[in-house]
Amino acid sequence: PLVQIIENDLNIGHATMGTVLGAWPLIYIASSAPCGALLDRYGPRRMLFLSIVVIALSAALRGMSTSYIELFLSIVVFGIGGPLVSAGAPKVISLWFTGKNRGLAIGIYYTGNALGGIVALALTNSVFMPLLGQNWRMVMMAYALFVFCAGITWALIASHPASRNMEMRLAAEEKPPFLRVFAELIKNPIVRIILVMAVFILFFNHGLNNWMPTILQSYGMGAVEAGYWASLPTAVGLIGALIIPRLATPRWRFVVLGAIMAAAGTTTLLILTGSMPWLGFGLILQGLCRSAMTAIAILILMDLDDGNSKFVGAASGLYFSAGEIGGALGPMSIGVLADATGSFVAPILMMTGISSILMLLLARLRYLTRI
Repeated sequence: PLVQIIENDLNIGHATMGTVLGAWPLIYIASSAPCGALLDRYGPRRMLFLSIVVIALSAALRGMSTSYIELFLSIVVFGIGGPLVSAGAPKVISLWFTGKNRGLAIGIYYTGNALGGIVALALTNSVFMPLLGQNWRMVMMAYALFVFCAGITWALIASHPASRNMEMRLAAEEKPPFLRVFAELIKNPIVRIILVMAVFILFFNHGLNNWMPTILQSYGMGAVEAGYWASLPTAVGLIGALIIPRLATPRWRFVVLGAIMAAAGTTTLLILTGSMPWLGFGLILQGLCRSAMTAIAILILMDLDDGNSKFVGAASGLYFSAGEIGGALGPMSIGVLADATGSFVAPILMMTGISSILMLLLARLRYLTRI
């Protein structure tokens, strides 16, 4: 929601801002797999708190940035803390939930993503900017404080005796070397296909999510109006995150995921119209798709070894290491194409092609699971 404001303040264009939006995934790619392994080895209590402190620092550094380089580097910092949350949340879920309840738990977890997105997209320009004197730097500082408070909340929850007992049990388990764990995971052809899917899923999600307010502004909306409409997919995602992963039982998982990927392709065509009501329908469909694809892919990884949670951290870390290649390329590609063509038509059509590739990969994954 602050992209256009920051572009004007720092005098940078869409292509340059695309590199900023894709900065943290560059570090994410390298750090996700080791972070996942660290979670398996040391448990999520300390590691998640550490990650939240780093994320708060990243937000504060953004608020202090006065140039493109400083802004870029401040967002790079997020790539160190973010992977511990991305891999750590599935790790916590795998430790405390089994069977169908895992689908519900991961759905509840993704409602957190959705709530955060609603606040950022709907309230940044309409509430926080006016409240803080139209100063985007102060907004970043306020968000840094909010994130740090979330870390304190996690520390209090994780200090519960049951959590400490779980941590002691994990510490007593035999820990194979990191490289052996990764080698065993990558040997599995199902894991390899999911890792390729991750690249395209996060290309699609990060690309559209980061640029949606700007895309809507290109259709003639003001900053506040675009913020509200861009928050619609996130609001719908709250409902989808609770329902869709729970529907994705092993029996129906591939049918549900295929329907979500087909909806993702339809989303891009509806957004391309640029006018209501089709644009509104497209944003609703985007909300149903954005969290569900990753949630179901993570569920498949969780259930690979008969639901054993021992290496879920490493598997989730690998997923996000691969996925953030797409996470970095998505926003960059949209920014470059938009600058080159003068509109967002070509970037949105590119996303239609990405959804088609995902459906082909899903067909291959379904074939491998039947062998």
